[in-house]
Order: sequence, then C-alpha cells, then structure tokens
Amino acid sequence: MSADVAHAEQPLGLRVLGGVMDGYKRVFASGRAAPLLSPPNPVRRAGFELSTVIEKLERPVPDVLAITLRAVGGRELPRWRPGAHVDVFLPSGRQRQYSLCGDPRDRLRYRIAVRWIPDGEGGSREVHEALWTGDRLRIRGPRNAFTLVDAPSYLFLAGGIGITPILPMVQAAGARGHLVYSGRSRDSMPFLDELPDADIRPDDEFGAPDVAAIIARAEPGAAVYVCGPPAMLAAAQRCRFGLDPTGSLHTERFSASPVVDGRAFDITLARSGRAVRVGAEETGLAAVQRVLPDVNYSCRQGFCGTCKVGVRAGAVDHRDRLLTAAERADHMLLCVSRAAGDALVLDL
Repeated sequence: MSADVAHAEQPLGLRVLGGVMDGYKRVFASGRAAPLLSPPNPVRRAGFELSTVIEKLERPVPDVLAITLRAVGGRELPRWRPGAHVDVFLPSGRQRQYSLCGDPRDRLRYRIAVRWIPDGEGGSREVHEALWTGDRLRIRGPRNAFTLVDAPSYLFLAGGIGITPILPMVQAAGARGHLVYSGRSRDSMPFLDELPDADIRPDDEFGAPDVAAIIARAEPGAAVYVCGPPAMLAAAQRCRFGLDPTGSLHTERFSASPVVDGRAFDITLARSGRAVRVGAEETGLAAVQRVLPDVNYSCRQGFCGTCKVGVRAGAVDHRDRLLTAAERADHMLLCVSRAAGDALVLDL
C-alpha cells in the first residue's frame, strides 16, 4: 500500500494531528530555532527539600534495612501524619518513595524501611549495599496519599513490607484499631516486637490470608486499611463494600497498577522528534524509557507528580490522582495517563 493511499484512509482527526506533529517537529525539534523554542525544562516539584544524614542502620529481619535519618545540623524535621512517605534521592540519582514508619511525635528523626528485591529495578539493592551510617541523603516531603481518616474503629491488614505505612497508624489508632499482619514467616516480618497486640499470621503457620474473612471482622462503619501484595489489595477491593457498605476502604500498593482498558497510541518527544509506540498493556512511562532511560518517575501510581510532563499536542485520558483541572489542560502524569486519541506530543 502506498503512503498516499494509507494517508487517505486514515481518520480525519488523526490526519490533522499528524500534520500538526509534522509541522511541530520541523519548527520546534529540528529547525534552527529549536534551541530557543524548546529549551531544556528542569523538573520542578513542590514540597520540602531536605538534606539528611543517616544516623542508624538496623536489620529487623535479614532482608529489610531500617534507616533512621536526622536533618543535617540537627534541626527539627517537618511534621508528618501516619501514612506519609518521603522521596529519597539515592547516590546513583535514582529516586524512590518510602513510607515513614517511625514516631510522628519525634521531630528529630525519620525512619524508613526497605526490603531487598533481588529482581527489582536496582533501588532496593542500592539502599542495602551502598548506604552507610553517616552518609548524607537528600529527601523530599513528607507527603501523604494514604491518610488516616477519623473513624469509630479501624481494621488494618498488612502483608510483608506493607507494614511500614500501617505501623504508625496502628499506634495512633490505639484501642480503636485491630491489626492483622501476614508474611511468609515470622523471620521475614519486620517490627513484630513493636506490635505486641497484633494478630500475627505467617503463611507457613496459617496459610495464605483469607482477605474476605479478615475484612468481615471489621465493625460496622470501620475504616479498613490494606497495604501488601497486589493480590491482597485486589481481594480487599472485591469484597469490602459487599460486606459493609457503611465503612471505607483505603489501600496503598508498592508496585505499579496494571493498565486497565488501555489502547495503543503513539508518543512524539518534542525536543528530539523521536516517536515511540505505547502498547495497549504498557504505560507511557515504560514506552518512553526505551528511548529516554533517565526520564523522571517515582511512584508509578499517579499521585506523586515526579513524572509530570507538558503536553504540546493531543488529548489526554487522565488517570492520575494529583493534577488540578488547570494543570490537566496541558500536562499529564506519564506513569498512568494515556492518549485519549491516537497520539500525543510531549515536552520531552
């Protein structure tokens, strides 16, 4: 099929957008004025930027490293509430998010905990192998997308390292809260000594947790908080409101959500003119990383804003939990949002 025939058979909207993109590339990406019209645009983020020093490293279990941070100079750290996290900038330049799992009343220290993921993307390995007491770490935050709401009672369900955001919640809830904590074995479950009243259910003793049966124990109107493996979160979402429509469900995951109802589309990177195809079941972030491995990202769930990017052409299917209506007019979060049509031109 000739190019002319193929072009003629494309939908009118796609032909118009294609023409816009072609013209855009000629002027902004490859033309003589490109350096002036498309200058490098440094990423800007809101929130506290802090220089901290590692005060203490501990291993509550063999594959989890707990890190206590103090502000350089010993000044007080910003206040935080249970469920909050900080962005951590590792020596390699990697940026990762970790839940605060210390005492919110301690204004001099933050504590995070990181499980070593052997087949991960390298962040946990770097934490475990490259950080030492006395090292400095730049952090941003704290921010909270997993807020502890006021409720007459709470049921907390934590799986493995999912205990980290749940731990300060349990301590804040006091007698109103009940925690069920699961993991592979007791030897793999950090912070057991800080949870004397928890219902501890290691898989090797009790089998895999029956999420529906656990959630069914919540009192009417209770707030249910779940953090753990994707299967645990999915089970909670399936059963929670059928069991008690008067209560609430709050979940947090440590991995990217799968793409739902995705369609393939094209992304053009405005500064270079390069194009990349985004598959129906992959994120725009994953596709862009094939040509820009160092593109900024962190949560991969649409709430932190690290991967926020300008949109120069094309309509966006916004799937984030952060951007305002005004920001959505010409920006998107690359980790979750997609093209509403066939193509986008991004300020990358």
